[in-house]
Amino acid sequence: MWVLYPRHMHDYMYGLLYGRSPNRFPGLIAVLVGLAWCISSGCDALDPDDQEMLELRDAAEQGHTGSQFKLGVMHSYGDGVPQDYAEARRWFRLAAEQGHAGSQFKLGVIHHLGQGVAIDDAEAVRWYRLAAEQGFAAAQYNLGLMRSGGKGVPRDHHEALRWYRLAAEQGLAEAQAQLGMMHYLGQGTPVDNAEAVRWLRLAAEQGNATSQFALGTIYQVGGRDVPRDYFEALRWYRLAAEQGDAEAQHELGLMYFNGRGAPQDYIEALRWYRLAAEQGLAEAQAQLGMMLFSGKGPSQDYVAAHMWLNLAATQSSEDRERFVRDRDRVAAEMAPAQLAEAQRRAGEWRQKTWNEIREDSK
Repeated sequence: MWVLYPRHMHDYMYGLLYGRSPNRFPGLIAVLVGLAWCISSGCDALDPDDQEMLELRDAAEQGHTGSQFKLGVMHSYGDGVPQDYAEARRWFRLAAEQGHAGSQFKLGVIHHLGQGVAIDDAEAVRWYRLAAEQGFAAAQYNLGLMRSGGKGVPRDHHEALRWYRLAAEQGLAEAQAQLGMMHYLGQGTPVDNAEAVRWLRLAAEQGNATSQFALGTIYQVGGRDVPRDYFEALRWYRLAAEQGDAEAQHELGLMYFNGRGAPQDYIEALRWYRLAAEQGLAEAQAQLGMMLFSGKGPSQDYVAAHMWLNLAATQSSEDRERFVRDRDRVAAEMAPAQLAEAQRRAGEWRQKTWNEIREDSK
């Protein structure tokens, strides 16, 4: 079973900050401003020919920045009007040039993501900075991301830390999470575990799953200023796992398997491994397969065991050779008909997953 040892900690937590897996990418805030506001304001209730819409457009054409911003949001998301990035950009720019921070932020997002324009990180940074200097928390956070990653601007962890802190002090959970990780890793600041835990906890208490997972990992391993505490680790892993975080589900399964922070419980371990495995996490698929092979759980099931190990073995992973060996070990105990059924199930699972990915991308 995979265990996180102290020697792995820096690389593992670095991966949380800089994208160890798709689940761990510190995401650009793109819809914090606009979509939530539009939903609360009822953008989709406006008809292009309604008096309210006509009045909104008239106010925007007279230079009212709030109206210009609202029209930009509506065209960005297709709420009440056809989606039209060019029209959204036009209205945002009119407001942004008058100093409207939300519009400056949205222009940054448009250039960052290439919404109706070519991706231009430098232009994104320019608009983020204008909004960030007005105290706009989402822009400060995105500017921190750009500084951390060297996108459109030279990489500078000290500057990234500064922008993250400004956003974090306004209560933005994503920024608190990044600030905590940077203190933990010593990025742009000396390593400070206590400060890391303080910021991560603030984000985690707002429901930020990455911070909850990071706290679970920190308490599982322990270290200077943060004693090992399996009960705390289990608590934070569970909060992240209940939000669907696959890696937290895997770690929770591992803790139940080993009886850390809770009595050993193979049924619970199997349940959490299965949830992570269904999301495609190779390590969880392999752990689930070996539990089913060994009969640790409700019953022994060679077909299901081979299926999950086969799925794990076909993924790119540093542990792929181990997964292949375990899969072949299971196969050696199976009848040809069982092996064919396991391979059929694995193929069906892959096809189902690809279909879901294609559907989500539409």
